[in-house]
Amino acid sequence: MALLIKNAIIVNADKVEKNPQDILIEKGIIEKIAPAIKDTGAKVIDAAGKMVLPGFIDLHVHLREPGSEDKETIESGSKAAAKGGFTTICCMPNTKPVLDNAMVVEAVRKESERVGLVNVLVIGAITRGQKGEELVDMFELKEAGCIALSDDGYSVNNAQLLRLALEYSKMTGQVIIEHCQDPQLFAKGVMNEGLTSTKLGLKGDPGISETVIIARDIEIANYLNARIHFAHVSLKRSLELIRQAKKERIKVTCEVTPHHFSLTEDEMKSFNTNAKVNPPLRSKEDIDAIKKALKDGTIDCIATDHAPHTVEEKEQDLDHAPYGMIGLETAFGLAVSELVETGILSWADLAEKMSSGPANILGLSKKGAIKEGFDADLVIVDPKAQWIVKEEEFASKSRNTPFVGKKLVGRVEKTINAGKVVF
Repeated sequence: MALLIKNAIIVNADKVEKNPQDILIEKGIIEKIAPAIKDTGAKVIDAAGKMVLPGFIDLHVHLREPGSEDKETIESGSKAAAKGGFTTICCMPNTKPVLDNAMVVEAVRKESERVGLVNVLVIGAITRGQKGEELVDMFELKEAGCIALSDDGYSVNNAQLLRLALEYSKMTGQVIIEHCQDPQLFAKGVMNEGLTSTKLGLKGDPGISETVIIARDIEIANYLNARIHFAHVSLKRSLELIRQAKKERIKVTCEVTPHHFSLTEDEMKSFNTNAKVNPPLRSKEDIDAIKKALKDGTIDCIATDHAPHTVEEKEQDLDHAPYGMIGLETAFGLAVSELVETGILSWADLAEKMSSGPANILGLSKKGAIKEGFDADLVIVDPKAQWIVKEEEFASKSRNTPFVGKKLVGRVEKTINAGKVVF
């Protein structure tokens, strides 16, 4: 059945329409955009007073299936994504078993198609078992449908292996996504290394664990004229290196998470394991640098690094509790509250960071914009609605977030994927 959205203020990365428009959707495609389209028997949604953005695209999600379905499943993660306004999510390969062969990838794809709520794109591993010893068969994973490759959770510590992966990626067209963290320097720190970690008596992860890998990878990418994408960048110095690389036209892109532009290392003073993430929450100076880099375009997109864990796991002490927090359902509200309401990003900028930017990185030519002929992946939002993050309202199976109780501005009203209302 056709769908007609009336009185929409359309927000794209290039502009925000001044006057309300109607959007006619047929067979999952945006058929027509114009003022006052006549109702021809289509189901009608009145978006008066609301904004309509391209469906959000998340490059960095942990769905935990297969292997850790007690934390999250493809179904529960898809529901959380739809509730958060995401119509396309990319699932990371650190499952059990690792997504490093066609058979496991195919199982994930089939389950996501069965669920059918949002587009689930699979990111395969770079190395077998994510052990950093042997490359996967990248061509096999490409045929199986892997849009990108990452050993997320680990850097590819062997520079020669990373070089080979980047060389092969030029042939397969897959994006290499690097988790930037030197394992020896990281040394399993539980928070940002500095005065605060010293005062708290907690093991610190120094910023150089991130920056030395970013610097190395930029040099390798430059040498090969190859593309590389940096996941969850967290430091001012990292952004300086990436900004310079872009000036030199090296093919680098990067993402940042909402928790890294919303929270500082001071969150760890309460010893809250829900604030234990990897890379760790950094300093106020780093947050200011992230906001500046979002504004000037150094950062290409916002990704959640949605990382569900059970209550029992997070109730362990800081040394033993796992890294990560959930983020699909709070990302939009945090972005509006921290970036749009404060004047750092415009609404068009937000559409770029959450929709068109990630679409461009992945080469999704019919997503990331509200245009005739594009996929009808849309999110209707109330830009001024205020709401409080409540634990009992999460669609995700997990509850591990330090944002419970926080008041946010900007709420998702409806999510439409391929012309179908999924939230």
